[in-house]
Amino acid sequence: MNAAAEAVAPDSDRSLAELVLGGDEPAFRQLYRRHTPRLYLLVLRLLGGAETDAEDVVQDTWLKVTERLGTFRWEASFGSWLCAIGLNVARESLRRRGRREEQWAAETDLAGPAPRDKVEPIDLERAIRGLPNGYRTVLILHDVEGYRHEEIAQQLGISAGTSKSQLFHARRAMRVALGGYGKDDTHV
Repeated sequence: MNAAAEAVAPDSDRSLAELVLGGDEPAFRQLYRRHTPRLYLLVLRLLGGAETDAEDVVQDTWLKVTERLGTFRWEASFGSWLCAIGLNVARESLRRRGRREEQWAAETDLAGPAPRDKVEPIDLERAIRGLPNGYRTVLILHDVEGYRHEEIAQQLGISAGTSKSQLFHARRAMRVALGGYGKDDTHV
């Protein structure tokens, strides 16, 4: 059996993408519904919780994906490729808005908040939103999305060492924001 005749699940990302390339709108909707929730959460976190900006980035990402779909080589999963494009679009959005990364005030506040026994999800999201863009991006890609430092470095155009350093500082800032500033976090 040759590669063209190889059976592909009718609802696999690859088969849906092939249908999309042929102009099949229902296939696009299925692909969109399958991957947009993860993409939206990723860009929402990267943009510090700015919902309107995240919605714009998701739309811009899908526009870029449809323009480039015919060149996708399937060496990675479709979802990973989509999120990598979303990451780049989110970074472009941050640059366009002219956001300057500010040193997080909690790093200079040695007292910090009092330690707490339990961290609520809303506190965690708020702490992530408060991180400088670089810290937030590496933290989300590594600790939330599960990318390795080498992958992050390649996607962001930085060294793996810089990725590790950004993650270290992000985790330290998160500990301060969440009230656990006395714990050691040397594992990256």
